[in-house]
Amino acid sequence: MKALTYISAFIGGAIAGCAAALLFAPEKGADVRNKIVVCLRRKGIKLSDSEVDALVAELAGSED
Repeated sequence: MKALTYISAFIGGAIAGCAAALLFAPEKGADVRNKIVVCLRRKGIKLSDSEVDALVAELAGSED
């Protein structure tokens, strides 16, 4: 069970790191959001524009 916890922590950290890298990349916000939406849709996850904006704000640490 301990190994599962470590694996979960590693995967969670990798996802957070990738999200942070995308958010701080030198591209326009709209382009980054479109990339996130395309990536999530490929995985079968469908989000509305407002949900993507809320996700980006949460990952960026802002509460706007």
